[in-house]
Amino acid sequence: MKTATGGCLCGNVKYELERDAVLNAIHCHCLDCQKSTGSGKATIVVIPEDSLTLQGALKYYSVVGTDGATIERGFCENCGSPIVSAAIGPADWEGIKFIKAGSLDDSSWVSVGMNIWNSTARHWDEVKEGLPTFEQNIKA
Repeated sequence: MKTATGGCLCGNVKYELERDAVLNAIHCHCLDCQKSTGSGKATIVVIPEDSLTLQGALKYYSVVGTDGATIERGFCENCGSPIVSAAIGPADWEGIKFIKAGSLDDSSWVSVGMNIWNSTARHWDEVKEGLPTFEQNIKA
């Protein structure tokens, strides 16, 4: 079993995940991801919750997304680094976590499989061509 590790900027939060359990990696261009990252998108690694081990204290911020699901975003309470998110509500997403790819110690193995929320992508952070692209969310 291959594992990957990651964490926050200050080192208070660390995690390990099973690389073989990763379901996909996605560029999300929704407005909430733009605000939460301070960038044009969030690149997220989609993984079953039981394939992820977190250590350290996360603070959570929840918001109701455009499609009606509650999105919980976990970040280090000390340095503010975004680490993990989850969609609460849709049965298709139960037990699924979204790891921010930038929080991985080594992300060289990550292969992005799709773009979502093309409808709100910024011209200065264009959608990656050649990938399946969706105007809004996809179903799990």
